[in-house]
Amino acid sequence: MTEVLFYHLTESKLEDALPPLLEKCLERDWRVVVQVPDEARRDRLDDHLWSFRDDSFLPHGTDAAPHADEQPVLITIGPENANAATVRFLVDGMVTPALDTYQRAVFLFDGFQTEQVEHARTEWKRLKAEGHQLTYWQQDRDGRWAKKG
Repeated sequence: MTEVLFYHLTESKLEDALPPLLEKCLERDWRVVVQVPDEARRDRLDDHLWSFRDDSFLPHGTDAAPHADEQPVLITIGPENANAATVRFLVDGMVTPALDTYQRAVFLFDGFQTEQVEHARTEWKRLKAEGHQLTYWQQDRDGRWAKKG
C-alpha cells in the first residue's frame, strides 16, 4: 500500500512549504509529480520554483514542456505519471488518482480554505478504509512540521 501524508498548512502558503519538501524528495533520489488544478496554477508554481531562493536550484519541468518524462520533478494538471515518479503531491484539493504505482502520496492543503480541509478529511477516510498507511502533519507557530496523532 502507498504511504499517504497529509500536510495541513496553517502558518505558510503552499509556495513556501512545497519547495523544501520537494528538495527532500530529490535528496533521496525520488522522482516526483506535483498535480495542480489548472494551467495558470501550474505556470505560477513553475515560475516560483525557479526563483524561490537565490542559493538553490530545484530541477523541474511542466507537462506543457518538451521532455516531461525526463523531469525529476514534474508539475502537471492531469492524473498521468509521465516521469515515472514514485511520489505524487496533490495540492489545492486535487482529486486523488489511483495511487497503486506510487510509494508515497502527499496532500498539501490550506487550513484556511474550507473546501480543501473538507476534501482532505474525505480523502483521509477513504484512503484509511482502503488500507493505506496515513500520517498527518500540521505546522506549528514557527512553520515547522509537527506529526499529529
